[in-house]
Amino acid sequence: MTEFIFKRITILSLLVMAFASFTAAAQEKITLQMAVDRALANNLSIKQAQVNESIGGLDLQQSKNNLLPSLNASTQGGYNFGRSQVAGSFTYTSSTSLNVNGNAQLQFTVYQGGELRNRIIQNRLLLDVNKGQTAKIKNDLILNVVTTYLQILTNQDLVTAAKQQIDIANQTLARSDISFKVGNQTLADLSQAKAQVSTANLNLTTAQNQLDLSLLVLKQYMEADPYAPIEVERPDISKLTDIQTIYDANEVVKSALTVNPDIRLAELQQKTYQQAIKLAKGNYYPTVSLYGGLASSYSDRLNQKVIGSTAASQQIGIVQATSQSVIAPYQQPVYGSYSAFSQISDNLNQNIGLSIQIPIFNKFNTRTTVRKAELNLQGAQLTTQIAKNNLSKTIIQAVLDLTAAEKQYLSATQTFEANKDALNVTKQRYDVGLVNSLDYNTAVTNFNKSQNDMIEARYSVVFRSKIIDYYLGKTITL
Repeated sequence: MTEFIFKRITILSLLVMAFASFTAAAQEKITLQMAVDRALANNLSIKQAQVNESIGGLDLQQSKNNLLPSLNASTQGGYNFGRSQVAGSFTYTSSTSLNVNGNAQLQFTVYQGGELRNRIIQNRLLLDVNKGQTAKIKNDLILNVVTTYLQILTNQDLVTAAKQQIDIANQTLARSDISFKVGNQTLADLSQAKAQVSTANLNLTTAQNQLDLSLLVLKQYMEADPYAPIEVERPDISKLTDIQTIYDANEVVKSALTVNPDIRLAELQQKTYQQAIKLAKGNYYPTVSLYGGLASSYSDRLNQKVIGSTAASQQIGIVQATSQSVIAPYQQPVYGSYSAFSQISDNLNQNIGLSIQIPIFNKFNTRTTVRKAELNLQGAQLTTQIAKNNLSKTIIQAVLDLTAAEKQYLSATQTFEANKDALNVTKQRYDVGLVNSLDYNTAVTNFNKSQNDMIEARYSVVFRSKIIDYYLGKTITL
């Protein structure tokens, strides 16, 4: 029986190990560049912006097509039935006839107040705005991905530190338990050691939760399966030698104003409003157009036509005194077949002309449109200036934050080293009973906090330096 249980346990252990191995193999390792590339390829906001780009491209092409002439053709056919007058007489008859009319019109706009050309320019600017919007979304997404990636690295280090703190707390608890059993420590000392273990476990739970959340955010940016296991590649932060920490804020602002997508987008929108003013003013001017057309008709009542005549006579009256008939000669028409093609050819007519439409009074609509366009331009100019001011403030703050982060990192490193030495000394004294558990736990708490502070400060320097690179238009890498 014991052998059977041992075999089952062995089989289960092998299955667990195989599953763990499969999970580890299935877990994909993601680099920062991979994360950025996937986010740019899969992000729905970028795809939506690209759709807007395509629409803007079609609008631009159509505004160019509007320079071409327009050609339209129409036809109308119908049956006429009922009583109608017989041509050339005062008699009426009942009849049914088929009548068909057709025409074609060609129109070419020669001048329209510059509207056609200005519309092309405006649509080209709007397309640039759409492209600028796409670039802005991409840049913001890259920044968010890098920020999240660095946060994951920070959280991973915090998890590692929390596990190390648990090891220290467990070792302390084991020693306290032995000392309590031999009478060298009190129950309060043992309880304090157990509380330290619980606190370390709580810190690990919190750090792991923050790590899981940051991984989920990265998956969301990449539009990946939230349940797919991934692992981020850890660059050696200590070996990064290109982390610049000294910047001239004014120089950074000058460079950023030329490359920042927010500023470029605001300036492009401002240009579209400038063009809108020219477009609105075009309605003050007349519209000159050339036109020409063709038209013809067909009726089945005209299926015969006069092809000649013969001499004939008819009585036109009677002499009253003699009752003699008065006869008058006339030419009697001779009819022949009249085909549909002949009718269309004979009825064909052409027209050509010049059309001028002069705006005189349209209830001040044009003036209102121009004034609104001018106000929109003023609003766009203010928006551009606000964007520049905000960028300037943000960059100055970022430079100050970087300087402060570097000082904080140096201070945190010194504090960590001091607390590390203090913990080693306190541990040695605690082992021989020269200090109590409260002093030892205080030293452990100070060490743990300083270690976490140093980890966060180290990544804070890297992150804030990369923020400056982002504003300078540099590619963010680790």
